[in-house]
Amino acid sequence: MRLSTQYIQREGRTVVGRAHIEELPDGSAIRLGVFLSNQKARRDRLDAKQRAALAELGYTWAAEQPERS
Repeated sequence: MRLSTQYIQREGRTVVGRAHIEELPDGSAIRLGVFLSNQKARRDRLDAKQRAALAELGYTWAAEQPERS
């Protein structure tokens, strides 16, 4: 979640393009856009703690109750 926080503080928004790559201070790069897209697509498999952490960052889709079919 550190990368999401870094992005939100710098950009002032939670929307991250799927192709966005975020760099860590040590120079390593993480595909943040892909990570968040995957989390959203698989949110029904995230535990409550993971969803709460994403919701706290402002991702409203994480706060929604997952639908089970």
